[in-house]
Amino acid sequence: MRTLSIALSLFILLFISVSCASSQREVAIKLVQTSDIHGNYFPYDYMKDTPSSGSFARIHSYLQAQRAEYGDNLLLFENGDLLQGQPSAYYYNFIDTLSTHLAAEMLNFMKFDAANLGNHDIETGRAVFERWASDCNFPVLGANIIDTSTEKPFFEPYAVYERDGVKIAVLGMITPAIPIWLAESLWQGLRFDDMETTARHWMEVIRKKEKPDVIVGLFHAGQNAHTLGDAYRENASVEVAVNVPGFDVVLMGHDHMIESRKVANVQGDSVLLLNPANLGNYVAEVELTIVKKGKKLIDKTINGRVVSMDDFEVSQVFMDEFKEEESIVSEFVSKKIGNISQTITTRDAYFGSSAFVDLIHSLQLAISGAQISLAAPLSFDASIAQGDITVGDMFNLYKYENMLYTMRLQGKELKNLLEMSYALWTNQMTSPSDHLLLIRKDVYQGKERYRFQNSSFNYDSAAGIIYTVDVTKPEGEKVTIYHLADGTPFDEESYYTVAMNSYRGNGGGELITKGAGLSKNELQSRMLAATTKDLRYYLMEYIQEHQHINPRALNQWKFIPEDWTKEAAKRDCKLLFNE
Repeated sequence: MRTLSIALSLFILLFISVSCASSQREVAIKLVQTSDIHGNYFPYDYMKDTPSSGSFARIHSYLQAQRAEYGDNLLLFENGDLLQGQPSAYYYNFIDTLSTHLAAEMLNFMKFDAANLGNHDIETGRAVFERWASDCNFPVLGANIIDTSTEKPFFEPYAVYERDGVKIAVLGMITPAIPIWLAESLWQGLRFDDMETTARHWMEVIRKKEKPDVIVGLFHAGQNAHTLGDAYRENASVEVAVNVPGFDVVLMGHDHMIESRKVANVQGDSVLLLNPANLGNYVAEVELTIVKKGKKLIDKTINGRVVSMDDFEVSQVFMDEFKEEESIVSEFVSKKIGNISQTITTRDAYFGSSAFVDLIHSLQLAISGAQISLAAPLSFDASIAQGDITVGDMFNLYKYENMLYTMRLQGKELKNLLEMSYALWTNQMTSPSDHLLLIRKDVYQGKERYRFQNSSFNYDSAAGIIYTVDVTKPEGEKVTIYHLADGTPFDEESYYTVAMNSYRGNGGGELITKGAGLSKNELQSRMLAATTKDLRYYLMEYIQEHQHINPRALNQWKFIPEDWTKEAAKRDCKLLFNE
C-alpha cells in the first residue's frame, strides 16, 4: 500500500511538471532609456540661472511610477553624453576628483541596469570617464571601444538580463568618429571600431552563447549616416539596425533628435528605433510582451514611444538625496571671477563681427600668442549680462571642454577653410530680398520655427586678418583677405600661426580637412602647441587675472554688399529669434 502511495505521488508530481512545462505564460517587461543628459542632473540651468525642464530630478518621478507597475521587470539604460554640459558635471569631473562621481551616484540611486559612453564623455579624458565607470554599480558597455594593448573591448561589449524566464541581451556601442573631434591624449590607448562590423561580430557571439529572447542595441549614434574623414561612419544606428539581422530594438542617441518608428531589416524583420533627444526632457520606453512555453519563445510583441517629462513633477526624494551636492554646485557656479562692461550675445555673431565671438578671439590670441584666431559661436543662443561674471557665465561663453591648439597654416589653406565656413553659414544672395543666412523652416512641438541648415559651431570667423565676405558670390569665392590686422600684407603662400580649439584642430566639422585641404595624417605635423587643460579653464584664469573685461567687436571682417546684407540681417534675426 505504501509503495502504491509513493508511486501515485510521483505520478502526480510528474503530471504537474509536464503540465507546467507545456503551459504558456505571458511576461510584460519595460525598457527605459535616457540619453544626452549633458549634465542636466538637477532641474536648474546653471548657465542661464533659471529653472530648467527635464533633468534626472523629473525622470526619477517617472521611474517611481513605472517601478510601482513593473517592479524588477523594469530595465533602465543610460546612453551617453552624461558627463559634459552643465557645471554640475564639470565640478565632479575636474574640481572634486576624490568623491564618488555625482553622475554615478545618481545612476546608482535610480537603479540603472547599464550605461553607454558618448563622445562628450570621452572628451572629459580617461581619468574622468574611467573614474565615473568604476563608480557605477552596473555594467558600462562599449563593444567597439578597443583597448589597443589587448585588442579586446575596454568595457563590457554587452550585458544579459533575465526576468521571469525572459532573456534580454543589450549590445552597447559608441560613434567611432572620436578621432575626428578629440585629441588623442584624451583617449590614448583606445581605438573606436566601425559599428556595423562590430555589431556583426557580437551578434553572432550573443546568439550562439546567450540565446536571448530579445536583443537590444544601445548605440550612442544618430540615424542619418555619413562618412567623416574618409574613415568613420558617423550616425550609423539605422544602418546597423537594417543591415545586421537580429536586433529587436535599437536605442539611439547623440544627434538630439526625437525618434520613434519601426524599420524592416534586410531579412524583413521589424526593428523598433527610439531616441529621447537630450537634457532629460524625454525618455524612450519599450513595452515587451513575451509569450513562452517552457523555455521556448512562442511570441513577442514590441512597442515603444518617447515620453515627455513635462507631466512629471520634480522628485523631492531625489532632491533630498542630493541636497548637499546641489548646494556645492550652486556655490561653485555663483563664484564671482570678474566683471564685464556690456551684455554680449551669440545672436550678433551670425551677422558680422561681434563682441561675443571676438572676446573669444582676443583671449585665444592673448593666451596662445598666435597671429590669427579661428572661433565659432558654440551655442545657438547664449549671452552674458553686463556686470559681474561668475563661473556659470563661463559655460555660456564656452560650452565645451575643448583644448586650445596653435597650428601652422598656409595663407591659401586659411582662406579655403574660411570659404567652407561661410559656405555652410551664408546664402548666395541674388537680390536684396533674399536670406543672408542659410536657414530653413521646420516644426518643433507643433510650432513652426526657423533654424540654421548647418551647425553654428562650424561657423568659424577669424581675427588677426582683415577680410570681407561677399554673399553675392558662389561657394569658394566669397572671402577676400586684404592684410593682417597689424597692416602686414597677407600672402597666400606664407605660413601663419593660427589659434583654434581642439575640435577644429583634430578635423571636427571638416573645415581643416575638406576646407583647408589637409589630410588627417598631416594635422599632427602642423601642431605647434596644445594646452594641457580645457580652454574654458584658461579663459576663466585670464578673466580672474584681469578682472574687468571690456568686450568689443573687432570689426576685422564684414558681409558685403552692405546695402543688401544689413536689411537681410534684420529680417533673418527676427525669424531665428522671434525679434
